[in-house]
Amino acid sequence: MALEITDATFDEVVLKSDKPVVVDFWAAWCGPCRMVGPIIDEVSTEYEGKAVVGKVDVDANQEFAAKYGVRNIPTVLVFKGGEIVSRQVGVSPKKVYTDAIDALL
Repeated sequence: MALEITDATFDEVVLKSDKPVVVDFWAAWCGPCRMVGPIIDEVSTEYEGKAVVGKVDVDANQEFAAKYGVRNIPTVLVFKGGEIVSRQVGVSPKKVYTDAIDALL
């Protein structure tokens, strides 16, 4: 399962991580988000120990969604060293996310 990331934990979990971090910005009412969710959970399991994979519920945690210009969901951001290295908006195949992580490992 993907890690639940909140505004309170974002800095520590995402920005200070020494591993690549995949963050899925989503909301419970969002249909396409429900399609991406299981893919993100699979990626989380496959990359356990190699990358951090988490989700931010934008309804409950708006600070970092606003900071990174997340206007449409799902938006999946990939971070390395606290910087965004990849942005994927909308539903994408699993390979798009794994390729982004593999490029950083």
